[in-house]
Amino acid sequence: MSTSWLKDAVFYEIYPQSYYDTNCDGIGDFNGIIEKLDYIKSLGCNALWINPCFDSPFKDAGYDVRDYKKVAPRYGTNNDLYRLFGEAHRRGIRVLLDLVPGHTSEEHEWFRMSQKAERNEYSDRFIWTDFCFAGAKGLGFIGGESERNGTYILNFFKCQPALNYGFLHPTEPWQLGTDHPAAIATREAMKDVMRFWMDHGCDGFRVDMAASLVKFDDEKKSGTSAIWRNIREMMDAEYPSAALVAEWSDPPLALRAGYHMDFYLNHPGGGYASLMRDYVKPDNSEGKDNSYFLKDSDHDMSRFLEEYLRWYEDTKDIGYISMLTCNHDTVRPRFNMTPEELKICYAFLFTMPGVPFLYYGDEIGMRYLDLPTKEGGYYRTGSRTPMQWDHTRNLGFSGGCPDALYLPVDPAEDAPTVEAQESDPDSLLNFVRSVLALRHAEEDLQADAPFEVISAEKGKPFVYRRGALVLSVNPSGTGAEVAVPEGKECVKFLHGSGEVRNGKLCIGPQSFVVLG
Repeated sequence: MSTSWLKDAVFYEIYPQSYYDTNCDGIGDFNGIIEKLDYIKSLGCNALWINPCFDSPFKDAGYDVRDYKKVAPRYGTNNDLYRLFGEAHRRGIRVLLDLVPGHTSEEHEWFRMSQKAERNEYSDRFIWTDFCFAGAKGLGFIGGESERNGTYILNFFKCQPALNYGFLHPTEPWQLGTDHPAAIATREAMKDVMRFWMDHGCDGFRVDMAASLVKFDDEKKSGTSAIWRNIREMMDAEYPSAALVAEWSDPPLALRAGYHMDFYLNHPGGGYASLMRDYVKPDNSEGKDNSYFLKDSDHDMSRFLEEYLRWYEDTKDIGYISMLTCNHDTVRPRFNMTPEELKICYAFLFTMPGVPFLYYGDEIGMRYLDLPTKEGGYYRTGSRTPMQWDHTRNLGFSGGCPDALYLPVDPAEDAPTVEAQESDPDSLLNFVRSVLALRHAEEDLQADAPFEVISAEKGKPFVYRRGALVLSVNPSGTGAEVAVPEGKECVKFLHGSGEVRNGKLCIGPQSFVVLG
């Protein structure tokens, strides 16, 4: 057994409260995911990432865990999740859960115990200063809410006290080193959580804020990386087929820290952002949208390639870079892109090296909705709306009352749905299926096949090689000619128009071509 299954893996990310509601309470559930597994498999997805589903007060949509070994009742029971693992495996689908190792909810029993004035086994499970008015430079902290004399350090929101994995370079008496027994106990407690779910059928974890464990770390995150390498050793020995994907977006660090995959995330101004979301600038302001995959863009691939190629060449032999259509933290790509633009973009994402992730609803071009914040979502809330299955009540998401839904569905008359796109051969949904089928059929398009840039000139189609295949994407509204390697004349896949003449590919506007 090994993680060789990642070579041909395509993940589908599910925000469980928004996928499919089977008990009409307005919130998606595990039984809803089970009912839709055949649909997920029909897409060409053979792995799932399920966003946080553990017991939580939901001040941050489940990323504030109250009990790591109990599922949130709104989704069902532990047995329902165990059944989901089994039903997915029966269909050849692996399942990753979302692990939150850097913090818990302030309602977690570990934290409740650590707040007590009397010393106990959890007193150092979290990071506490030694004086009621003392904080920590560069770290958020809270005081005035606990029996003990001290303030506690935050990992993100106020509701998320930081678990104590130690400080790489302690400078205060209350800062424990990474080799302190209490810091080691925290690491072992997280291993215990991971073992619990893998023993029940979980195939691994997506790890939230993976770089956030050790505080005051050096720039190479050596303290945090050492913890993950220790955890990876446990997994390799006890669960060799289980996989880890990091929310780190620094593959040279994350993959050397023991992760199998690292996400390429949407940091404003970054290479991935330049492809689809170039309307957000590094200072988080909005300006002219010059995303590469827009039909009328004058942008080229240079910013993406400058970052991606450096990472790819450094890590291609040790793990995978995972590109995604979107996730629960990112504005949906339909916000600024048409379905035709999305087709070309997805063709590129799904034929690049690494392990790709498809966010639920992106396969039908679900829109981003302008909504008030829900459960700490803020601007992200508009990307977390219910899946749109058909044009029945609540777009098929739930039979409950519309005002009881977790979030409202798209109110537009032309809201995209699975049912409408199933019967349209030119739909985005069916295009996604065709591209993923191509990826599964061609070993040269899978995770570890070689990658080489052939042509990336400004104003020209992007041409790249995967193994023995040559691929070209032309997102622009005008056709173009581009030279291709000798002997590459057979068109193996075509969207739009394209043919080879005299050693040149004549590719039409908004087209994608694979040559064999």
